[in-house]
Amino acid sequence: MQPIYLLSLIAVYFCVLLLIAYFTGKNDSNDTFFKANKKSPWYVVAFGMIGASLSGVTFISVPGWVQSSQFSYLQIVIGYLFGYFVIAYVLIPIYYNLKVTSIYEFLKHRFGPITHKTGAFFFFISRILGASFRLFLVASVLQYFIFDAWNVPFEITVILSILLIWIYTFKGGIKTIVWTDTLQTLFMLIAVFTTIFIISDKLNWSISDIFSSSEFNKFSKIIFTDDFNDKKHLIKSFFGGMFIAIAMTGLDQDMMQKNLTCKNIKEAQWNVLSLGFVLIFVNFVFLTLGALLFIYAEKFGISIPVVAGSVKTDLLFPEIALKGGLGIPMSIIFLLGLIAAAYSSADSALTSLTTSYCIDFLDIEQLEESKQKSIRKKTHIVISAVLVLVIIIFRYVLEDNVISSVLQVASYTYGPLLGIFAFGIFTKFNIKDNLVWIIAIASVFLTYLLNAYSVELLNGYIFGYELLILNGFITFAGLLLIKKSDNHLVEKQ
Repeated sequence: MQPIYLLSLIAVYFCVLLLIAYFTGKNDSNDTFFKANKKSPWYVVAFGMIGASLSGVTFISVPGWVQSSQFSYLQIVIGYLFGYFVIAYVLIPIYYNLKVTSIYEFLKHRFGPITHKTGAFFFFISRILGASFRLFLVASVLQYFIFDAWNVPFEITVILSILLIWIYTFKGGIKTIVWTDTLQTLFMLIAVFTTIFIISDKLNWSISDIFSSSEFNKFSKIIFTDDFNDKKHLIKSFFGGMFIAIAMTGLDQDMMQKNLTCKNIKEAQWNVLSLGFVLIFVNFVFLTLGALLFIYAEKFGISIPVVAGSVKTDLLFPEIALKGGLGIPMSIIFLLGLIAAAYSSADSALTSLTTSYCIDFLDIEQLEESKQKSIRKKTHIVISAVLVLVIIIFRYVLEDNVISSVLQVASYTYGPLLGIFAFGIFTKFNIKDNLVWIIAIASVFLTYLLNAYSVELLNGYIFGYELLILNGFITFAGLLLIKKSDNHLVEKQ
């Protein structure tokens, strides 16, 4: 398929998003931008959050991960489900009862302004990096398959990608995103199911043939219990996944901002729990697709793309979809799915970063409405520029599989959030607010050292995704060291 046709398809797609933005962004108020006037139907939010949770990373990188890790990712996803129960019955009631716009306002109520800003800072770093990882992936695909043919620099591709997101989110904010994410989730799921059907047909397999074939079984191992030092071990993956869900969803303004648009606590809980169950099934489908991609590539002699001397399994899906002889319909379906998956997480990230910076750092709720709106719009532009810069940097430093990189970074950046929130919820101790940031930074540093030297220090032990738990525990222990000397207690929120 010619690049010009692919680009035209993208243009049409964004016209649809702009149309949605037009109708949802008519009321250009901060209440609309930040909270969607608290009128979002829970089932619409839940469906849209599927796309936001998966993103372009899942769409491309999870299938590409199958070669090295088989279906071990499901161990993590099952852990997610248990984490979502914690979110539904512990965190959501706290947020709703405090009537917060930013979830990090809880930390201000509980400990003080420095802790509040420390929590918001770690979210800010986490989401900047996470969103950049995801957009880097989709920008790389667009560059490789479209813009390289026209000698367009990667930097321009990135700027255009971010600009399009800014255009359809700058007025309606989270209200627009709730509805655009619904559309984008639909496109993404249609794409993955259709791709499985088309590849199966090319292999002359029925659905039952897929799961009974010896080729598929080479990739489909889920449970890993042989070597506890292996990062894929069941216990490490399950508990790592559980706490990743708590941290990356329950303690993340991006994900929780959507929940806070629901009408009440009950609907927000239904939203989170339904998401947890659906994600298990959807991720299994993505992993099945990954196995089929490698089987198809081997059978038809399709090589895994190499970029700058490095083998990129992340690019196998687009390579097969766009150049693998599956026809123009497959190219169209893939591109729509990719764009939908990528932008369903990127648009909400941009909005949540704007929200957090305005509420947590600038405290704009204390200003009159006109000034709030002006500051919000300027912040939206600045954060867009920051995302552009970080994505361009990734172009030159990122080598690993993207899903692996996302989860690894999350272990460091979300760990302090996990520890601080746990301390605030499960203890009544007050702390020396001005020292919290030191504890948080020290926790990240100690976690990094333990991970780097775990083989030598812990008799060959290699940390997996439980690194997040360790980081949170160190933060929690550090906060005990700075509790008020008079053991002053506070009432739990």
